[in-house]
Amino acid sequence: MQPVREHLDRRYSDEEAEAIPWSETEARLTAAQVAWLVTVRPDGRPHATPVVPLVHERTVYFHTGSNEVKYANLQANPHVLMLTGDTAWDRGLDVAVEGTAVAVSDDALLTRLSVLYRDRWDGRWHLDVHDGAVVSRTPGVQLVVFEVALDKAYAFAKGGPFSQTTYRL
Repeated sequence: MQPVREHLDRRYSDEEAEAIPWSETEARLTAAQVAWLVTVRPDGRPHATPVVPLVHERTVYFHTGSNEVKYANLQANPHVLMLTGDTAWDRGLDVAVEGTAVAVSDDALLTRLSVLYRDRWDGRWHLDVHDGAVVSRTPGVQLVVFEVALDKAYAFAKGGPFSQTTYRL
């Protein structure tokens, strides 16, 4: 998830603004307790839902159940948009990342991510891993962890000064 290039878009930035360093953008995404994941339905309509993002070794992850709309959408179209920030217009940093969601099946990585998720929200997330899959506590539902292979990201600094930084990844 190392940016290839960052660019301050002067059209949407105050004159005194500078590009936001990728480290700040990644830190904002890492700290987010919730992000909005946008997928595309087979008929082309967007679908947005909150997810718990996890950033590990400069890669973004999320998980979903095999019975959920976003899972079905990803089977037809793996392109996603993930958004985090807040509703204030004059302070904070909003982040949007675009990429392709790829299911994770590596047992060692899934085991590591399950530990990170358990620690993410005071122990409430329990993902049990067995033979390259996450075992759900809900009968008949498979949990799937996705890695987002990032293509492009944006950081929107709000207030003192306003700016838009684009990252090509």
